[in-house]
Amino acid sequence: MKSGLFFVLILTLILNIQSIAQERITDEDEARAIFEQVEDRRNSISTETAIMDMTITDSGGRTRNRTMNMWSSTNGDNSSSLIVFSDPGNVSGTAFLTIRENGNSSQKLYLPSVGRVQTISSGERGDRFMGSDFTFEDLGDQQAEDYEFMWLEEQDSVYRVRANKPESDQYDYVEFFIDRERYTLNEIHYFNSNDEMIKRLEAEEFEQITDELWSPSTMTMYDLRDDRNTEITWSNRETNVIHSRLAISLNVASDEALIL
Repeated sequence: MKSGLFFVLILTLILNIQSIAQERITDEDEARAIFEQVEDRRNSISTETAIMDMTITDSGGRTRNRTMNMWSSTNGDNSSSLIVFSDPGNVSGTAFLTIRENGNSSQKLYLPSVGRVQTISSGERGDRFMGSDFTFEDLGDQQAEDYEFMWLEEQDSVYRVRANKPESDQYDYVEFFIDRERYTLNEIHYFNSNDEMIKRLEAEEFEQITDELWSPSTMTMYDLRDDRNTEITWSNRETNVIHSRLAISLNVASDEALIL
């Protein structure tokens, strides 16, 4: 009787392993196509403005809060985003500009305390953004052309897509968990060269922006090495509305674009 039960368990395990193997698709183009669906829906709006609240929680449970205003613009393959801190007073006026043009990205940080604009170099993109668990790289656009896709799995409600980013010094590879119906990025897992997950991004409270675009109202980045996290929430969202500051700040790729 026991040997029969053991045989059934082994057979079940084998069938499960075979099932997982069959679900994994190693076609890079197919994996890329899934991610491009996310990208296409995200790019279906031309502008967005919002208020962003950031809460940084350290390993001891202590929190720091930040409030920011965000403007973004998309025109085909080109995009720009501007974040300006409004609270607390010691960071008020700090501005962060990301511009993507013709496949190339640049990032600039304006520090009112020193009155100058700092260009974020490739070596600095892995640094923490304003003490948070998001790095400068994390806050850049996630574009399909930046990744080499490895495989995808079709799970119950999500596609699990593995990819690496050749230009990244932070992560060896990442795994995207993409909703199969809405094509939203529900989670991103970040791994080092030892196959250890070192960070995890979770997106929650999705709201419908357009007929085809759903966007999270809350995103939390967990730093698993330092046992800390940063939560960002969006409110007062407006899409496809041109504001004067948006037009001035995002369509000029210069240092002056950050001095508001």
